Amino acid sequence: MASELSAVAAIQALPYFQSLTPTQVEQLARAFTARACDKDELVFLEGEPCQGLYIVREGSVKIYKLSPEGREQILRYMSAGESFNEVAVFDGGPNPANVIAAQATTLWIVPRAAILDLIQQHPAVALAIIQNLGARLRHLVGLVEDLSLRQVSARLAKLLIETATEHAPPMTQQEMAARLGTVREMIGRSLRQLEARELIKIEGGRIVILDPKGLEKLV
Repeated sequence: MASELSAVAAIQALPYFQSLTPTQVEQLARAFTARACDKDELVFLEGEPCQGLYIVREGSVKIYKLSPEGREQILRYMSAGESFNEVAVFDGGPNPANVIAAQATTLWIVPRAAILDLIQQHPAVALAIIQNLGARLRHLVGLVEDLSLRQVSARLAKLLIETATEHAPPMTQQEMAARLGTVREMIGRSLRQLEARELIKIEGGRIVILDPKGLEKLV
């Protein structure tokens, strides 16, 4: 079982549970279990039965889909304080995507039954979760727009701008390709084009943005 004290702190930090009283928080904390994952350890597979709601305590996870040919499409990264797998919790279906630890990570797991019991008793919790799901849907709509309407160079420019403000670890070209729905060769070609236009500079495996406004014009 998870440490009740640590679980209470996790609950209090999540917007979902701000309406709960201290007693209710303590009751929910008893349902939490902790799981430690090494870097690149699989958290769960798409299609497996839902075990509950996952909350990142420390570290980060990568949520992704795989094509029948093994091509990866990264949907999102989740970091400390964020939750995932709400869709399966609410629709009762299997896990909708694959999740892997992007670094050494500790997770809280809240059983589906505990979440459903809670929202039946506290509508404010349900409203907070719905608002969060709405934000996630907007993110996915933006991803669909990027993949279907923007060229690779524009998608890459957008990614570079976003990750420059996220304090994210450096990505390989393969990881960029997986996030942008393309192949590594296209990423390499687009990076060279951006460098030739003096928008970025590649040095020692790092990408330095020279002209943020110029990148923004491509998005």
